Amino acid sequence: MKPRVGISRCLLGDDVRYDGTNRRSGAVLALEGEVEWVSVCPEVDVGMGVPREPIQLVASGAGVSSARERVRLQGVTSREDWTGRMEQWARDRVGALAAERISGFVLKARSPSCGPVGVLVHHEDGYATPSGRGLFAEALVAAMPGLPTIDEEWLEDEVARADFIQRVRQFAAGTARTNK
Repeated sequence: MKPRVGISRCLLGDDVRYDGTNRRSGAVLALEGEVEWVSVCPEVDVGMGVPREPIQLVASGAGVSSARERVRLQGVTSREDWTGRMEQWARDRVGALAAERISGFVLKARSPSCGPVGVLVHHEDGYATPSGRGLFAEALVAAMPGLPTIDEEWLEDEVARADFIQRVRQFAAGTARTNK
């Protein structure tokens, strides 16, 4: 049985990005025979639609956790605040993914919803630092410690891809043993 692995939908070739495009990944295609994909697009699923205004993480002391930062998730132009909606949806979706017994997740690099590391956080002084984590990725890491994750850029590296698949299989085997 193939391990179930979550994936950002745009990496499978679905046109769900803010501009109506995708980020189909050759490295993702290389894994199709080895895993069963469980696709997720936080931005579409939370109701943002396609196409949509781009969003970004904005530093805010009253915000939510994003790696080592406190942030709000806001529309770039409108400044519409999506933080509460995304945080609630992410908690619910991660709970469902845990119940589906996923064994890993391939995330979209630098995405304000899915980026696992190095997501830009915009500060009041006009500077942006690559110090955040996407809000969905944050919920995933918090709720499922030890879940193997990788972004599509690292997945392009054959050694990193092989290591990820090995960790996914180990995680799946451990989950299977604890559910017997």
